[in-house]
Amino acid sequence: MKTENTENIKIIALGGVGEVGKNMYVTEVDGDLFVVDAGLMFPEDEMLGIDIVIPDITYLKSNSDRVKAIFLTHGHEDHMGALSYVLRKINAPVYGTKLTLALAKEKMKEQDYSGTVGFHEVNSDTVLDFGSATVSFFKTNHSIPDSVGVSIHTSEGAIIHTGDFKFDQAASALYKPEIGKMAAIGEKGVLCLLSDSTDAEKPGYTPSESVVVEELSNVFYNAPGRIIAACFASDLNRIQHLFDSAAANGRKVAVVGKSLKRVYDIALELGYLMVEEDLIIPVADIKSLSDDEVVILTTGSQGEPIEALQKMAKQSHPQVNIKEGDTVLIAASPLKGSEVFIYKTIDMLYRAGATVVSSKRSVQVSSHGSQEELKFMINLMNPKFFIPVHGEYKMLKAHKKVALSCGIPEENIYIPDRGDVIEISGGKMKVTERVPAGNTLIDGIGVGDVGNIVLRDRRLLSQDGVLIVVVTLNRADKKIVAGPEIISRGFVYVRESELLMADSSALVREIVEKNVSKESFDWSSMKQDIRDSLHQYLFEKTKRRPMIMPIIMEVK
Repeated sequence: MKTENTENIKIIALGGVGEVGKNMYVTEVDGDLFVVDAGLMFPEDEMLGIDIVIPDITYLKSNSDRVKAIFLTHGHEDHMGALSYVLRKINAPVYGTKLTLALAKEKMKEQDYSGTVGFHEVNSDTVLDFGSATVSFFKTNHSIPDSVGVSIHTSEGAIIHTGDFKFDQAASALYKPEIGKMAAIGEKGVLCLLSDSTDAEKPGYTPSESVVVEELSNVFYNAPGRIIAACFASDLNRIQHLFDSAAANGRKVAVVGKSLKRVYDIALELGYLMVEEDLIIPVADIKSLSDDEVVILTTGSQGEPIEALQKMAKQSHPQVNIKEGDTVLIAASPLKGSEVFIYKTIDMLYRAGATVVSSKRSVQVSSHGSQEELKFMINLMNPKFFIPVHGEYKMLKAHKKVALSCGIPEENIYIPDRGDVIEISGGKMKVTERVPAGNTLIDGIGVGDVGNIVLRDRRLLSQDGVLIVVVTLNRADKKIVAGPEIISRGFVYVRESELLMADSSALVREIVEKNVSKESFDWSSMKQDIRDSLHQYLFEKTKRRPMIMPIIMEVK
């Protein structure tokens, strides 16, 4: 496709390697930068108070004049949820399919993005010429329609970004992958394949969605009362199955949750959900129907379902609460690190009187390919070089083993770290340098203003609390006017620790009087003395290390 000789090819993962989520990959062709995906990640447990995590785009900001385009593979937030934050710093056109762009625009509106963006709709037949490279697309099978892989064509061969994919032989027309087009790309010559590693540890094939359809139908037929179905807001394939099962069993569906309603409205308007008008009812109409005629489709505030179910189990949900006889259907795979939260929620649902149907039955299958499907993709593309992406290190490692079994030489496979600059030249692939890459933390409206030091302080506060020491001094007379007053938050219960507080106060008084008796003294050294002495004393007495904050005020 590309006839001009390409002299310089580099590939950089700014996110999506060594982690699940936060996908962002940069392909550099003769100095032009092409960005594939701009995803977010939800915070890990130790990221206290953080809302979302996005990639560090320092490299893109410092080379913004060279960014030619941003391509979105599909409409899941781990691939497009950071777009508004990227576009605040970089002016570049955005290319995506119809549904992907609609969901991206809605997400940007939710994130209060007010700038203008050049959105360009593409389909699997679109070919774009950027001079240094041409770009084409191919349909993939995932849990959301309009998912595509991205082909960046150079004179050395194509660089392929698969996006998320699997191969479901029973996929409907809306989700059917273009296997013939993938094979044609492979025959023309693929220089490097960057492929989804999420389920690389799983042998065999990912079960077909047809298994889910059959299982859902059985659950809907046998449920005696209301069905409360919980799924991810953006899992449109699962949502379609739930609507189909409800219609087949004579039930009406109420959609609960802002994220779910937003995605549902967009997908319905664009024709990506097939739903009879009379199937959907307002939540307020649930009471007018008998329980065996109702399905409640729900998700949480971030598009994930478990939080909403816990509120329902606690009887604190503003619209729907669990009652005796309900069947709760969890049609979603657990997010990383949320397994304990899910088990607790399931226990609470049972306590509230519900029957829970979850992953032990086939009401949910993965939307990512297992090992045999990953081999199929490699064999279709027949790449010279292979880079596993989108997964934790163990997943990338497992994907490397899959590639080796397909005959790709070990020296032609590289497991990247974030920021590695992988250069392909002279028939070889090597890492030449590193660029800044890591996490940018979003807390409220703050972007990147919470770093490791702030997180460390939050962690300390969560573990041992804080002790605030307030002293008022008359500097001229070198006397304490008021205090020391000691305020404890999250450290000890003051009423039961009066002796400890009294001794701490006496210690602070002694330190202050010792300092002010000197010819000259400064506030900072006095504060440090208070911190050091109190830390040592409190640790001896309690084996805890609270954060100590001395506040010294001066009066005349």
